[in-house]
Amino acid sequence: MKYAMKLWLVSCCLFSGVQAQANAQEIASPALAGIVEKQMGLKPQRIIKTPYLGGLYEVYAGGELFYTDEKGSAFLVGGSLIDGKTMRNITAEQKLALLPLQDAIKRVNGNGGNGKRTLITFEDPNCGYCKKLTRELVSMKDATVYTFLVPMLSDDSLVKSKKIWCAPDRLKAFDDWMIQGKVPSGSGECANPLERNSQLARGMGVSGTPAIVFPNGRLAPGYIPLDKIEKMLK
Repeated sequence: MKYAMKLWLVSCCLFSGVQAQANAQEIASPALAGIVEKQMGLKPQRIIKTPYLGGLYEVYAGGELFYTDEKGSAFLVGGSLIDGKTMRNITAEQKLALLPLQDAIKRVNGNGGNGKRTLITFEDPNCGYCKKLTRELVSMKDATVYTFLVPMLSDDSLVKSKKIWCAPDRLKAFDDWMIQGKVPSGSGECANPLERNSQLARGMGVSGTPAIVFPNGRLAPGYIPLDKIEKMLK
């Protein structure tokens, strides 16, 4: 019961299989890293010591976050760490922080704020509901939106995604097409993250567009009107 007062551990496998990029130098315990590699066959990319349970360690390895003590005597895999005081989903926050946001189109909407709220979307440029969602998100206040282009619908989706990504101003090219219907120009010949984005989407359980990921880790498939998004962010 003492431990239960400090945190709740609940099942939450939403981000299973996500291959995010972590700082390989964040290894709080080299000894534990060796134990994890020996016992689980995974080379940790990051290990940090949390303030929970008198020394619970968070380990990022093999695209997964899991928890253990300093001796690796037991492993909690496929669960979420919930702060018992604030009810924040610590695991979801950490997994969002590990997402390769450099592979997404970034939109910062101040509109009276500093864009402190974060939203992740997965969108296909030929998806009608994605276009509808984009029109809504443009007017969203105090939010930063990261959009991962995932060409799912057709070969033309891949062509447009490449041209949008390779444009001098990606956000403008994206909005010009999604909102104004202005076909992206250019050759689309540049290094792009589209295959990585598709792998990321599959790993997170995204099977269609649009899909929205909220700060608490919740994945919401399909179009959601802005007023409902605002309620879900509270």
